[in-house]
Amino acid sequence: MFRASLRSPIFSLRPSAAQSLNASRVIAARYLSQEARAQIQNAVESSPVVLFMKGTPDLPECGFSRAAVQVLDLHRVPPEKMKTYNVLADSELRSGIKEFSDWPTIPQLYVNGEFVGGCDILLGMHQSGELENILVANKVIPKVEEETEVQAASA
Repeated sequence: MFRASLRSPIFSLRPSAAQSLNASRVIAARYLSQEARAQIQNAVESSPVVLFMKGTPDLPECGFSRAAVQVLDLHRVPPEKMKTYNVLADSELRSGIKEFSDWPTIPQLYVNGEFVGGCDILLGMHQSGELENILVANKVIPKVEEETEVQAASA
């Protein structure tokens, strides 16, 4: 899906004259094309919760991706409100998403188009209750009190 548009040239950036006296090295930087950035932005906004991971929710291929899926399952994020992308299926997406978010690791979680973080941040937010607050505030999951009231009323 992303492969063709994420191919971008690698530019060489030479250090300034003062720096080149101290070190004569060339720094390589890769830039996302506007088309690739737009495609990733569309993917990020395609669902209330978007997870870029290694593998799939049913078959994670990385312990960190498995942990991210488990945390979202603990919060009962409905499958219809979550979309996942397997970065192992597309190497250009794997590197492109890192450049897009300026975050070096996978998995990466987005809620309503906003970058939340990777596995460690997700776990920390889960433990502090902040993740639940974000999911409730963005209407991904109901408040715990609301859920309890609905269950009590149906019993």
